[in-house]
Amino acid sequence: MKTTALTSKHIALGAKMVEFAGFNMPVSYSGLNDEHLTVRTKVGIFDVSHMGEFIVKGPQALDLIQRVTSNDASVLQPGKAQYSCLPNTTGGIVDDLIVYKMSSDTYMLVVNASNIEKDWKWISSYNTQHAEMKNVSDEYSLMAVQGPRAASVLSKLTPCRLNEIPYYSFAVDTFCGFDGVIISNTGYTGAGGFEIYCKNNQAPAIWDAILQAGQSEGIKPIGLGSRDTLRLEMAFCLYGNDIDDTTSPIEAGLGWITKFTKDFTNSAALKEQKEKGVKRKLAGFTMIDKGIPRHGYAITDAQGTDIGVVTSGTQSPSLQQGIGLGYVKTEFAKPGTEIYIKIRDKLIKAAVTKTPFYNTAR
Repeated sequence: MKTTALTSKHIALGAKMVEFAGFNMPVSYSGLNDEHLTVRTKVGIFDVSHMGEFIVKGPQALDLIQRVTSNDASVLQPGKAQYSCLPNTTGGIVDDLIVYKMSSDTYMLVVNASNIEKDWKWISSYNTQHAEMKNVSDEYSLMAVQGPRAASVLSKLTPCRLNEIPYYSFAVDTFCGFDGVIISNTGYTGAGGFEIYCKNNQAPAIWDAILQAGQSEGIKPIGLGSRDTLRLEMAFCLYGNDIDDTTSPIEAGLGWITKFTKDFTNSAALKEQKEKGVKRKLAGFTMIDKGIPRHGYAITDAQGTDIGVVTSGTQSPSLQQGIGLGYVKTEFAKPGTEIYIKIRDKLIKAAVTKTPFYNTAR
Protein backbone atom coordinates (compact mmCIF):
# COMPACT_ATOMS: atom_id res chain seq x y z
CA MET A 1 0.00 0.00 0.00
CA LYS A 2 1.07 3.56 -0.66
CA THR A 3 1.41 5.98 2.24
CA THR A 4 1.00 9.75 2.49
CA ALA A 5 3.45 12.11 4.20
CA LEU A 6 1.05 12.05 7.18
CA THR A 7 0.51 8.29 7.60
CA SER A 8 2.73 8.10 10.69
CA LYS A 9 0.75 10.98 12.23
CA HIS A 10 -2.52 9.08 11.83
CA ILE A 11 -1.09 5.91 13.36
CA ALA A 12 0.34 7.89 16.32
CA LEU A 13 -3.10 9.44 16.86
CA GLY A 14 -4.67 5.97 17.04
CA ALA A 15 -6.59 6.14 13.78
CA LYS A 16 -8.27 3.07 12.39
CA MET A 17 -6.42 2.57 9.09
CA VAL A 18 -7.83 0.95 5.94
CA GLU A 19 -6.79 0.48 2.32
CA PHE A 20 -8.40 3.11 0.09
CA ALA A 21 -7.48 3.62 -3.58
CA GLY A 22 -4.21 1.84 -2.93
CA PHE A 23 -3.30 4.05 0.05
CA ASN A 24 -3.14 3.31 3.78
CA MET A 25 -5.67 5.88 4.97
CA PRO A 26 -7.44 6.76 8.26
CA VAL A 27 -11.12 5.83 8.18
CA SER A 28 -11.86 7.07 11.73
CA TYR A 29 -10.27 8.32 14.95
CA SER A 30 -12.87 9.08 17.65
CA GLY A 31 -15.79 7.51 15.77
CA LEU A 32 -17.80 8.42 12.69
CA ASN A 33 -20.66 10.28 14.38
CA ASP A 34 -18.39 12.30 16.66
CA GLU A 35 -16.11 13.30 13.79
CA HIS A 36 -19.03 14.13 11.50
CA LEU A 37 -20.68 16.43 14.07
CA THR A 38 -17.32 18.04 14.89
CA VAL A 39 -17.05 19.20 11.27
CA ARG A 40 -20.67 20.37 11.16
CA THR A 41 -20.41 22.40 14.39
CA LYS A 42 -16.70 23.18 14.94
CA VAL A 43 -13.74 22.26 12.74
CA GLY A 44 -11.92 19.14 11.58
CA ILE A 45 -8.82 18.34 9.56
CA PHE A 46 -8.67 15.59 6.90
CA ASP A 47 -5.66 14.12 5.13
CA VAL A 48 -6.69 13.83 1.47
CA SER A 49 -3.16 13.64 0.09
CA HIS A 50 -4.11 10.56 -1.92
CA MET A 51 -5.82 12.82 -4.47
CA GLY A 52 -4.00 13.34 -7.77
CA GLU A 53 -2.66 16.60 -9.20
CA PHE A 54 -1.69 17.26 -12.83
CA ILE A 55 -0.11 20.47 -14.09
CA VAL A 56 -1.10 21.44 -17.65
CA LYS A 57 0.64 24.50 -19.06
CA GLY A 58 1.59 26.35 -22.20
CA PRO A 59 -0.27 28.04 -25.06
CA GLN A 60 -2.18 24.81 -25.83
CA ALA A 61 -3.22 24.07 -22.23
CA LEU A 62 -6.68 25.64 -22.37
CA ASP A 63 -7.46 23.99 -25.71
CA LEU A 64 -6.66 20.56 -24.24
CA ILE A 65 -8.71 21.17 -21.09
CA GLN A 66 -11.64 22.42 -23.17
CA ARG A 67 -11.51 19.27 -25.29
CA VAL A 68 -11.48 16.75 -22.43
CA THR A 69 -13.69 18.45 -19.79
CA SER A 70 -17.43 19.12 -19.85
CA ASN A 71 -17.41 22.54 -18.18
CA ASP A 72 -16.22 25.74 -19.85
CA ALA A 73 -12.73 26.47 -18.52
CA SER A 74 -12.43 29.56 -20.74
CA VAL A 75 -14.37 31.58 -18.16
CA LEU A 76 -11.75 30.95 -15.44
CA GLN A 77 -9.48 33.77 -14.27
CA PRO A 78 -6.25 33.15 -12.32
CA GLY A 79 -7.22 32.33 -8.73
CA LYS A 80 -10.48 30.64 -9.72
CA ALA A 81 -11.42 26.93 -9.66
CA GLN A 82 -14.16 24.95 -11.40
CA TYR A 83 -15.86 21.61 -10.83
CA SER A 84 -16.00 19.54 -14.02
CA CYS A 85 -15.88 16.03 -15.41
CA LEU A 86 -14.09 14.03 -18.09
CA PRO A 87 -16.75 12.50 -20.37
CA ASN A 88 -15.88 9.26 -22.17
CA THR A 89 -16.93 8.38 -25.72
CA THR A 90 -19.78 6.06 -24.71
CA GLY A 91 -21.94 8.38 -22.59
CA GLY A 92 -20.23 7.83 -19.24
CA ILE A 93 -17.70 9.68 -17.08
CA VAL A 94 -13.98 8.92 -16.87
CA ASP A 95 -13.72 10.96 -13.65
CA ASP A 96 -14.87 14.14 -11.96
CA LEU A 97 -12.26 16.75 -11.12
CA ILE A 98 -11.51 20.33 -10.14
CA VAL A 99 -9.73 22.63 -12.58
CA TYR A 100 -7.62 25.40 -10.99
CA LYS A 101 -6.34 28.29 -13.12
CA MET A 102 -2.92 29.05 -11.64
CA SER A 103 -1.84 31.71 -14.17
CA SER A 104 -2.62 32.84 -17.71
CA ASP A 105 -1.44 29.56 -19.27
CA THR A 106 -1.04 27.17 -16.32
CA TYR A 107 -3.72 24.92 -14.81
CA MET A 108 -3.82 22.33 -12.05
CA LEU A 109 -6.26 19.43 -12.41
CA VAL A 110 -7.17 17.64 -9.16
CA VAL A 111 -8.44 14.11 -9.79
CA ASN A 112 -9.61 11.16 -7.71
CA ALA A 113 -6.96 8.92 -6.18
CA SER A 114 -8.30 5.71 -7.73
CA ASN A 115 -8.25 7.27 -11.20
CA ILE A 116 -4.83 8.96 -11.35
CA GLU A 117 -3.29 6.59 -13.90
CA LYS A 118 -6.52 6.21 -15.87
CA ASP A 119 -7.06 9.99 -16.08
CA TRP A 120 -3.45 10.66 -17.05
CA LYS A 121 -3.68 8.23 -19.96
CA TRP A 122 -7.06 9.61 -21.03
CA ILE A 123 -6.01 13.26 -21.06
CA SER A 124 -2.67 12.41 -22.67
CA SER A 125 -4.44 10.63 -25.53
CA TYR A 126 -6.08 13.96 -26.49
CA ASN A 127 -2.89 16.02 -26.14
CA THR A 128 -2.21 16.21 -29.88
CA GLN A 129 -1.15 19.87 -29.67
CA HIS A 130 1.58 19.00 -27.13
CA ALA A 131 0.55 21.02 -24.12
CA GLU A 132 3.09 20.58 -21.34
CA MET A 133 1.79 18.01 -18.84
CA LYS A 134 3.28 16.92 -15.55
CA ASN A 135 1.88 14.46 -13.00
CA VAL A 136 2.85 15.94 -9.62
CA SER A 137 0.60 13.68 -7.53
CA ASP A 138 3.53 12.16 -5.63
CA GLU A 139 5.01 15.57 -4.79
CA TYR A 140 2.03 17.21 -3.09
CA SER A 141 0.10 16.70 0.12
CA LEU A 142 -3.44 17.95 0.62
CA MET A 143 -5.23 18.74 3.87
CA ALA A 144 -8.88 19.77 4.10
CA VAL A 145 -9.76 21.95 7.09
CA GLN A 146 -13.53 22.00 7.21
CA GLY A 147 -16.18 23.43 9.49
CA PRO A 148 -17.60 26.80 10.63
CA ARG A 149 -14.47 27.57 12.67
CA ALA A 150 -11.97 26.71 9.91
CA ALA A 151 -11.15 30.30 8.94
CA SER A 152 -10.65 31.24 12.60
CA VAL A 153 -8.07 28.46 12.99
CA LEU A 154 -6.21 28.97 9.73
CA SER A 155 -6.02 32.76 10.00
CA LYS A 156 -3.56 32.23 12.87
CA LEU A 157 -1.12 30.59 10.45
CA THR A 158 -1.14 32.81 7.35
CA PRO A 159 -1.14 36.50 6.42
CA CYS A 160 -3.62 35.60 3.66
CA ARG A 161 -7.02 37.25 4.10
CA LEU A 162 -9.14 34.12 4.04
CA ASN A 163 -12.43 36.06 4.10
CA GLU A 164 -11.45 37.52 0.71
CA ILE A 165 -11.27 34.09 -0.96
CA PRO A 166 -14.76 33.32 -2.33
CA TYR A 167 -16.09 29.78 -2.81
CA TYR A 168 -14.24 27.96 -5.60
CA SER A 169 -11.40 30.48 -5.49
CA PHE A 170 -7.87 30.16 -4.13
CA ALA A 171 -4.73 32.08 -3.20
CA VAL A 172 -1.04 31.16 -3.21
CA ASP A 173 0.55 32.55 -0.07
CA THR A 174 2.77 31.92 2.94
CA PHE A 175 1.37 29.36 5.34
CA CYS A 176 3.12 28.23 8.55
CA GLY A 177 6.21 30.03 7.27
CA PHE A 178 6.26 28.08 3.98
CA ASP A 179 6.02 30.04 0.74
CA GLY A 180 3.93 28.99 -2.27
CA VAL A 181 1.20 27.10 -0.39
CA ILE A 182 -2.16 26.90 -2.19
CA ILE A 183 -5.08 27.88 0.07
CA SER A 184 -8.33 26.94 -1.67
CA ASN A 185 -11.92 27.64 -0.66
CA THR A 186 -13.17 24.30 -1.88
CA GLY A 187 -14.09 21.20 0.03
CA TYR A 188 -16.53 18.34 -0.08
CA THR A 189 -18.44 18.67 3.18
CA GLY A 190 -20.82 21.61 2.81
CA ALA A 191 -19.51 22.84 6.16
CA GLY A 192 -17.26 25.55 4.75
CA GLY A 193 -13.50 25.68 5.05
CA PHE A 194 -10.32 25.44 3.03
CA GLU A 195 -8.00 22.96 1.39
CA ILE A 196 -4.25 23.34 1.80
CA TYR A 197 -1.90 22.09 -0.96
CA CYS A 198 1.75 21.89 0.05
CA LYS A 199 4.93 19.94 -0.70
CA ASN A 200 5.23 16.56 1.04
CA ASN A 201 8.16 17.66 3.22
CA GLN A 202 6.07 20.56 4.57
CA ALA A 203 2.99 18.48 5.40
CA PRO A 204 3.89 17.07 8.86
CA ALA A 205 4.76 20.53 10.25
CA ILE A 206 1.61 22.06 8.75
CA TRP A 207 -0.58 19.23 10.12
CA ASP A 208 0.83 19.73 13.62
CA ALA A 209 0.50 23.52 13.42
CA ILE A 210 -3.15 23.34 12.35
CA LEU A 211 -4.03 20.93 15.17
CA GLN A 212 -2.21 23.20 17.65
CA ALA A 213 -3.88 26.36 16.33
CA GLY A 214 -7.28 24.68 16.46
CA GLN A 215 -7.13 23.35 20.03
CA SER A 216 -9.18 26.24 21.44
CA GLU A 217 -11.75 25.74 18.65
CA GLY A 218 -12.23 22.03 19.36
CA ILE A 219 -10.45 20.76 16.23
CA LYS A 220 -10.18 17.02 15.68
CA PRO A 221 -8.58 14.85 12.99
CA ILE A 222 -11.28 13.38 10.76
CA GLY A 223 -11.25 10.12 8.77
CA LEU A 224 -12.61 9.11 5.40
CA GLY A 225 -15.73 7.58 6.95
CA SER A 226 -17.04 10.98 8.04
CA ARG A 227 -15.91 12.55 4.78
CA ASP A 228 -18.35 10.19 3.07
CA THR A 229 -21.32 10.92 5.35
CA LEU A 230 -20.69 14.67 5.15
CA ARG A 231 -20.60 14.69 1.33
CA LEU A 232 -23.70 12.47 1.16
CA GLU A 233 -25.72 14.87 3.32
CA MET A 234 -24.92 17.47 0.63
CA ALA A 235 -25.72 14.98 -2.19
CA PHE A 236 -22.24 15.45 -3.68
CA CYS A 237 -21.47 12.64 -6.13
CA LEU A 238 -18.74 10.11 -5.31
CA TYR A 239 -16.92 8.59 -8.26
CA GLY A 240 -17.27 4.81 -8.29
CA ASN A 241 -20.62 5.01 -6.49
CA ASP A 242 -22.86 7.71 -7.96
CA ILE A 243 -20.96 8.37 -11.19
CA ASP A 244 -18.74 6.08 -13.26
CA ASP A 245 -17.93 4.98 -16.80
CA THR A 246 -21.58 3.98 -17.37
CA THR A 247 -23.39 7.06 -15.99
CA SER A 248 -23.79 10.23 -18.03
CA PRO A 249 -23.51 13.70 -16.48
CA ILE A 250 -27.08 14.40 -17.64
CA GLU A 251 -28.41 11.32 -15.80
CA ALA A 252 -26.36 12.29 -12.73
CA GLY A 253 -27.84 15.78 -12.51
CA LEU A 254 -24.57 17.34 -13.61
CA GLY A 255 -26.03 19.26 -16.53
CA TRP A 256 -24.84 22.43 -14.77
CA ILE A 257 -21.20 21.43 -15.45
CA THR A 258 -21.95 20.28 -19.01
CA LYS A 259 -21.66 23.32 -21.26
CA PHE A 260 -22.65 22.98 -24.91
CA THR A 261 -21.16 26.35 -25.86
CA LYS A 262 -18.06 24.38 -26.95
CA ASP A 263 -17.18 21.00 -28.45
CA PHE A 264 -15.80 18.37 -26.10
CA THR A 265 -15.58 14.60 -25.91
CA ASN A 266 -18.96 13.08 -26.78
CA SER A 267 -20.66 16.49 -26.53
CA ALA A 268 -23.04 15.84 -29.45
CA ALA A 269 -24.46 12.70 -27.82
CA LEU A 270 -24.77 14.37 -24.41
CA LYS A 271 -26.50 17.38 -25.96
CA GLU A 272 -29.03 15.03 -27.56
CA GLN A 273 -29.60 13.41 -24.17
CA LYS A 274 -30.26 16.78 -22.59
CA GLU A 275 -32.71 17.78 -25.35
CA LYS A 276 -34.59 14.46 -25.58
CA GLY A 277 -34.43 13.49 -21.94
CA VAL A 278 -33.01 10.42 -20.19
CA LYS A 279 -34.62 7.17 -19.06
CA ARG A 280 -33.13 7.28 -15.57
CA LYS A 281 -31.99 9.98 -13.17
CA LEU A 282 -29.94 10.16 -10.01
CA ALA A 283 -32.35 11.02 -7.20
CA GLY A 284 -31.99 11.67 -3.51
CA PHE A 285 -34.28 9.86 -1.11
CA THR A 286 -35.06 9.81 2.60
CA MET A 287 -36.18 6.74 4.51
CA ILE A 288 -39.72 6.91 5.87
CA ASP A 289 -39.66 3.53 7.59
CA LYS A 290 -36.69 2.50 9.72
CA GLY A 291 -33.78 1.21 7.68
CA ILE A 292 -30.33 2.14 6.38
CA PRO A 293 -29.89 2.08 2.59
CA ARG A 294 -26.59 0.78 1.23
CA HIS A 295 -24.78 0.83 -2.11
CA GLY A 296 -26.20 -1.82 -4.43
CA TYR A 297 -29.60 -2.24 -2.76
CA ALA A 298 -32.51 -2.49 -5.19
CA ILE A 299 -35.06 0.33 -5.42
CA THR A 300 -38.62 -0.83 -6.21
CA ASP A 301 -42.16 0.45 -6.58
CA ALA A 302 -44.94 -0.56 -4.16
CA GLN A 303 -45.43 -3.86 -6.04
CA GLY A 304 -41.77 -4.80 -5.63
CA THR A 305 -40.87 -4.20 -9.29
CA ASP A 306 -37.28 -3.00 -9.66
CA ILE A 307 -37.09 0.64 -10.75
CA GLY A 308 -33.49 1.42 -9.85
CA VAL A 309 -30.52 0.89 -7.54
CA VAL A 310 -28.99 2.66 -4.53
CA THR A 311 -25.58 4.16 -5.30
CA SER A 312 -24.85 5.71 -1.87
CA GLY A 313 -26.64 5.40 1.44
CA THR A 314 -26.11 5.96 5.14
CA GLN A 315 -27.72 6.87 8.46
CA SER A 316 -27.27 10.66 8.48
CA PRO A 317 -25.53 11.72 11.72
CA SER A 318 -26.93 15.25 11.41
CA LEU A 319 -30.52 14.26 10.59
CA GLN A 320 -30.69 10.91 12.45
CA GLN A 321 -32.43 9.43 9.41
CA GLY A 322 -31.56 7.09 6.57
CA ILE A 323 -30.66 8.97 3.36
CA GLY A 324 -29.37 7.91 -0.02
CA LEU A 325 -28.79 8.52 -3.69
CA GLY A 326 -29.81 6.16 -6.45
CA TYR A 327 -30.66 5.91 -10.12
CA VAL A 328 -34.38 5.47 -10.74
CA LYS A 329 -36.56 5.47 -13.84
CA THR A 330 -37.21 9.11 -14.69
CA GLU A 331 -40.93 8.89 -13.90
CA PHE A 332 -40.02 8.04 -10.26
CA ALA A 333 -37.45 10.86 -9.82
CA LYS A 334 -39.84 13.66 -8.80
CA PRO A 335 -39.53 14.80 -5.14
CA GLY A 336 -42.32 13.35 -3.02
CA THR A 337 -42.56 10.11 -5.01
CA GLU A 338 -42.95 7.06 -2.80
CA ILE A 339 -40.34 4.36 -3.43
CA TYR A 340 -39.11 1.28 -1.59
CA ILE A 341 -35.60 0.10 -0.72
CA LYS A 342 -35.11 -3.66 -0.66
CA ILE A 343 -33.29 -4.44 2.57
CA ARG A 344 -32.83 -8.13 3.43
CA ASP A 345 -35.72 -9.07 1.13
CA LYS A 346 -38.05 -6.59 2.83
CA LEU A 347 -39.45 -3.50 1.09
CA ILE A 348 -38.74 -0.48 3.28
CA LYS A 349 -40.64 2.70 2.43
CA ALA A 350 -38.77 5.86 1.36
CA ALA A 351 -39.55 9.08 -0.49
CA VAL A 352 -37.66 10.91 -3.21
CA THR A 353 -36.32 14.10 -1.63
CA LYS A 354 -35.04 17.40 -2.93
CA THR A 355 -31.31 17.70 -2.22
CA PRO A 356 -29.16 18.64 -0.41
CA PHE A 357 -30.52 16.66 2.51
CA TYR A 358 -28.77 18.90 5.03
CA ASN A 359 -29.52 22.62 5.06
CA THR A 360 -26.25 24.44 5.74
CA ALA A 361 -28.18 27.59 6.68
CA ARG A 362 -29.67 25.99 9.78
